[in-house]
Amino acid sequence: MSSRRSFLRATSLAPFLSLATGQPPAPLLKPARLRAGDTVGLFCPAAPAYNPETVKIAQESLQALGFQTKLGPHIYDRYGYLAGRDADRVSDIHAFFNDRSVKAIMAIHGGWGCARLLPLLDYDLIQRNPKMVIGYSDVTALLLAIYAKTGLVTVHGPVGSATFNAFTVDWFKRVLMDGETVTMKNPAEKGDNLTQTQDRITTIKPGLARGRLVGGNLTVLSHLIGSAYLPDWQNTILFLEDTHEDIYRVDRMLTQLRLAGILNQIAGFVFGKCTDCGPGNGTYGSLTLDDVVTEHIIPLNKPAFSGTMIGHIRDKFTVPLGIDTEIDATAGTIRLLESAVN
Repeated sequence: MSSRRSFLRATSLAPFLSLATGQPPAPLLKPARLRAGDTVGLFCPAAPAYNPETVKIAQESLQALGFQTKLGPHIYDRYGYLAGRDADRVSDIHAFFNDRSVKAIMAIHGGWGCARLLPLLDYDLIQRNPKMVIGYSDVTALLLAIYAKTGLVTVHGPVGSATFNAFTVDWFKRVLMDGETVTMKNPAEKGDNLTQTQDRITTIKPGLARGRLVGGNLTVLSHLIGSAYLPDWQNTILFLEDTHEDIYRVDRMLTQLRLAGILNQIAGFVFGKCTDCGPGNGTYGSLTLDDVVTEHIIPLNKPAFSGTMIGHIRDKFTVPLGIDTEIDATAGTIRLLESAVN
């Protein structure tokens, strides 16, 4: 009888003890910093470019920053809800990594489809020709897989169709062009209000934490659990963001991260913006987003905060994956301890 009780106890705890260890960390590989006159390759790794003007605006934005642009040969392809066949979208990525004139590659937008490309990527080619890969949302799959497989610092930053306003451009330049060891801190503008009402920080657990900065879109990351395309989670600072997800779905995905053992391994936690993440229809009495996040994070007893400028928003930080970082959960800051570029 005692052995039966032991078996039941062990099996009931098994989901919480399972660890998603991820890929062993590769030596960190930094891309060269961007300079005026450099060429940025534009491609569509997920959803199609339904409107050619979106691509034109992306080109003009980058040209206004002083860059030249080159379009992937299949940038206007379409295969249903995808920007062409998987093999063709991958060929654009490989062509850019083989092209010595291209110094960085930037996705026009996300959507869905990047994860389909992960088994087709030539990671040896990427490692031999390190250069920036920039994007967010569904591009999270490429950022995480390339970093995990090669050690290359990838960039959770604006896509080509993003709003290149003063805030976003400033952080893009400071991190990727100037190579600053920046401290990312939300703007503290009250306007004509008595107190700040927008972009406020919520401290979940106060304190300082240090680790490799890793993360991205919560939905995309959670759907890669169990694959060979996630990095090692030990002593990382995990940052997450999302958009248009009902709160119960955020709860479900954070639960998945907890059951996989990821949350137990991290050193600190940062939740950015979850744009338009409400309770949904017919969910009277729903938990709030803050309820869900704090319920999962408080038991970790690790420094954590939410509300930072990462996500599907106009004003966004440029966040390099793999860089040694310190967060201050009380001040709501993310401090890079080394440059993201050479």
